[in-house]
This record gives sequence, C-alpha cells and structure tokens, in this order.
Amino acid sequence: MAEARTRRIMACSPDEFLEFALDVERYADVDDKLGRFDWVHRRGDHVEFKFRPRMPGIPIPAPKMVAQGVLTPGERVDVGLSPWPRSKLWHRLMTFSASFVCEPVENGTLVTRTMSVELTPALRWLLDPVLRRELPKSIESEVEKAEAYIDQRCSRE
Repeated sequence: MAEARTRRIMACSPDEFLEFALDVERYADVDDKLGRFDWVHRRGDHVEFKFRPRMPGIPIPAPKMVAQGVLTPGERVDVGLSPWPRSKLWHRLMTFSASFVCEPVENGTLVTRTMSVELTPALRWLLDPVLRRELPKSIESEVEKAEAYIDQRCSRE
C-alpha cells in the first residue's frame, strides 16, 4: 500500500479551505494528479466527477475514473471512488481513499492531507514501489501549491 500524509497551516477558515478542496476544477490548479475532467456534478455537500487521473511517477495515461468527494461541514472532505458500478475497472484494480481534515488554529486552519492507494496483487509488484516513492512528494507539492493559492487569494481580499 502507498500512503502519504502532510500537514500545513493555511491562512483561511476551515470552511474556506474545504470549499476550495470540494471545487475539484479549481483544486486541479494545485493538484497535478487531477487530469482533464469529462464532467463534474456538485449537489450540496457532495461532488462526483469523471476525469483522467495522473498517477505520480507513472508516465503512461491512466484509464478514466469516476470519483466522489463528500463534505462534513467545517471538518473534512473525504474522497474516493464512486460506488459500483461507476469506475468498474478502478474498483478491480485498487482501493483508494483521500481526505482533507481541517482544524481551526490560532493563525488559520491546520490542514491534514492524506491519500492512500492499495493495489491488487496483479499490479502491486510493479506499481507499489513507484507510488510509495512518488506519492509523498506529490502530496507535499500539492499542499505547498494550495498554500500559495490560498495566500494569494487572501492577499487580494
């Protein structure tokens, strides 16, 4: 299993950061793992989207995926594969979970970003070493870009 986690204080409220994370088209500006979107459907605290993911360290194009994000207001966004039958191929290849957990702190919001990928045995031997090496770097870079995005947005207000 490949797992990555990083924490960073963001100069915004938890609700502002969580809204940014749930707006996947805007969040794609800071997350290079989010490739081109076919569609995005947002209904309240739930977003579902079809896109072509970019797997860190893996140069070949990945099959399209349908994922979803669910907001727990003021606390977190949980992301994973949309339920069966969507993303049938991905459900056969791996389990995937990601989250943004926000805690208010004195200078803004402490954001804990986590992503976990568990591949099936058929792929694990080939891709797990690459993902274990590259996923932590990708998550760290993503959160650095998110911090710069938030800082730039706040400096304009």
